[in-house]
Amino acid sequence: MIRLQQIQRVFQVGEEEVHALRNVDFSADKGEYIAIMGPSGSGKSTLLNIIGLLDRPDGGTYELDSIMTTTLNDREQAHVRRHKIGFVFQFFHLVPRLTAEQNVELPLVLAGVDKDERHLRVRETLGAFGIGDRARHRPDQLSGGQRQRVAIARATIMKPSVILADEPTGNLDRASGNDVVHILEELNRQAITLIMVTHDPELGERAKRRIKMVDGGIEEDTGS
Repeated sequence: MIRLQQIQRVFQVGEEEVHALRNVDFSADKGEYIAIMGPSGSGKSTLLNIIGLLDRPDGGTYELDSIMTTTLNDREQAHVRRHKIGFVFQFFHLVPRLTAEQNVELPLVLAGVDKDERHLRVRETLGAFGIGDRARHRPDQLSGGQRQRVAIARATIMKPSVILADEPTGNLDRASGNDVVHILEELNRQAITLIMVTHDPELGERAKRRIKMVDGGIEEDTGS
């Protein structure tokens, strides 16, 4: 389902080249639950951004659901990203001026989904995540846990095959964080691949497979 081979990513910082990823090989099957761990600067988020088609590698190949994404142009990559990948971030990245339902609806608008179908799917999704009564609230009127639920609803409204979570509990109290983890794990039980970057060893231990990154490479993979 996901297959990266010899992935390289180099950033130019002043006159210095920083090798964020060094010839990384990584694969994931449908429905896997994977935690990517490691110290700051080890390449975790860079790897997640490349898997999510938010960044392009400088070398290597990336195949997603039999699509060789590294040969696609920006528009083609955006189409694949919109339909196959959902993102959950530490700081939510909700649009402040939009209500919860409008934030969740946004991917459907961009995909050209009919208005009536959009509204039905948004209502059903917000209800499923226990925040149907907060549909008309803006992000600043929601708690951190509620905002993350809205973010997850937005990430899954297009029925993606992969969810990428970057420190999804990092900005939440423990109770709200546990709620968010349970939601993500329930989605994973529905055969959605869940790949999560985390510094939290307890959260990492919950994953069925753990990858440890050091200096832009994979040092350990419990699933390999």
